Amino acid sequence: MNGLETLEALSEARSKPKVIVLSTLTSRQADMTHRALRLGADDFMLKPKDVPNVRGIERELIQKIKNLVTLPTVVKPTTITRNEADAVVVIGSSAGGPPMLDMLLSALPPDLPAAVVVTQHMPEGFTASLAERLNRVSALPVKETENGESLQTGTVLISKAGYHTVISGVVAGGGKSRGRVIHSTAPRLHAVRPAVDKTFASAARVFGPRTVSVILSGMGNDGGEGTLAVKAAGGRTMVCAEEDCLVYGMARSALARDSVDKVVPFKDLAREITKAVGHLRGG
Repeated sequence: MNGLETLEALSEARSKPKVIVLSTLTSRQADMTHRALRLGADDFMLKPKDVPNVRGIERELIQKIKNLVTLPTVVKPTTITRNEADAVVVIGSSAGGPPMLDMLLSALPPDLPAAVVVTQHMPEGFTASLAERLNRVSALPVKETENGESLQTGTVLISKAGYHTVISGVVAGGGKSRGRVIHSTAPRLHAVRPAVDKTFASAARVFGPRTVSVILSGMGNDGGEGTLAVKAAGGRTMVCAEEDCLVYGMARSALARDSVDKVVPFKDLAREITKAVGHLRGG
């Protein structure tokens, strides 16, 4: 049997192993990965194109295995009302980010009074699978971004690969801005699309001091200018501590611009985000 046939057979078993799908970077594999998750696969990883990089995925694989055996079963509350958000948490990550997103989103409270927008560097076609995977482990609903949708409290949006997620402002009651997602096909920034800088900077323009930015593991400089924009707008900025990250380029880019309020150990990050959102709203 091939992998999908194996998953179909396992779905009828009384007990089945945890399954991680290893996917190559093609559109066909993106479709198959999504189907695999629908058939019961627990998680997926993207296979690097060359052999030297394949040898470097062991740390992320180990973390994914640990997550699969330690993450609690999530029961999503059905009584929480979602409203258009007047505050936003923007999260940026790249290499090493997906296992961290598992743990972070699973630790956020379901009644978080802010929208969450995650920009994770990932090839086109795979962010839908990422959103589906994260939706299983998070008490907050998680979905891939759609062009024109509004930012809702207690909802997590995953930036759709192939587009920059730009937050556009709409003035609502009391003069406060509310956010809408705009999918932009502007040229790649830092050789990626979506770029964290685009999401962070546009969120800062719309939400100003009601913005919280977070950078997790990731290579390159994406996120540095965006963090600076959040800081300049009066928002709160934080990065994960280096010892908890697979790669520290993105966080270091923000630190080099002297735009980071807090360097936070990963185990404390969900609590710090919740506290920062509470301060934005006078809590």
